[in-house]
Amino acid sequence: MPEITFREAIRQAIDEEIARDERVFILGEEVAQYDGAYKVTQGLLSKHGEKRVIDTPIAEEGFTGIAVGAAMVGLRPIVEWMTFNFSLMAYDTVVNSAAKMRYMSGGQFSMPIVFRGPNGPAEYLASQHSQALQSIYAHIPGLKVVTPATPYDAKGLLKTAIRDDNPVIFMEAEMMYNLKGEVPEEEYLIPFGEADIKREGKDISLIVHAKPLHMVLKAAEQLEKLGVDAEVVDLRSIRPLDEKAIYDSVKKTNRAVVIDESWPFASVGSHVAWLISRNCFDLLDAPVELVSSEDVPMPYNHKLELAAQPTVDKIVAAAKEVLYLK
Repeated sequence: MPEITFREAIRQAIDEEIARDERVFILGEEVAQYDGAYKVTQGLLSKHGEKRVIDTPIAEEGFTGIAVGAAMVGLRPIVEWMTFNFSLMAYDTVVNSAAKMRYMSGGQFSMPIVFRGPNGPAEYLASQHSQALQSIYAHIPGLKVVTPATPYDAKGLLKTAIRDDNPVIFMEAEMMYNLKGEVPEEEYLIPFGEADIKREGKDISLIVHAKPLHMVLKAAEQLEKLGVDAEVVDLRSIRPLDEKAIYDSVKKTNRAVVIDESWPFASVGSHVAWLISRNCFDLLDAPVELVSSEDVPMPYNHKLELAAQPTVDKIVAAAKEVLYLK
């Protein structure tokens, strides 16, 4: 299979779905004339025209609301937020309109809309522009929340999201756009709610979603040098959540560390850790550990911002704690 970047995988999915379905279009800040803030939409304006690739003012609540209305009348909009930090300006529209419309209309309205863009810490962006916000979206009934970490998963999951009749929060990561991986040339879809075992193991389950997958894989390599065979479970979507894959892994290993780059309080990671503790209690040989970002706003200083996030060393240390290794 050819190797392409995460950015190109996202672009291919959007390109193919716009070409496949005349109802699909994308709108957002700088997606057209500028080819996208992160060049995800590069070339799409010239290929598909200004009715399918639409620049908007810097007004997240406004163009998000327009997209919700478009979805209500049968179109299939893709909203690009330049960053999920800016999505907070449109949070009311997402939570009280997009997420609830099918419920409040008794199923008379579908809501085929995708909200996508970079989420999570990057570099030198400080406290307002370097936040992992998946937990506040996963909290809302009516939203599906997807967090791919490889180009293959990104393309397959985004095509599924665009075809879904429900609102989908599709979270990428600025630091992954140049990440390369194999992506088949033929069309494929990846269903929501199916985790992927990125590494088989028998001694401990490392359960993760989104960008931290890559440091978890490095941590698994370090643990292997200590004689520990770690299994890496990539959730891929966090709502719906593949609880069966989590429990099956813990049943095999009897130990678990959950890794989440968002804050620990009321987070996706803490919820997953609770699910394991509650539903796998008799299988566990040690308490479940959580590795998350520190419960502080992101510092601007580079050494401090790295220290505030999950790291390979923190994951290895948590695994050793669970394994009772010194």
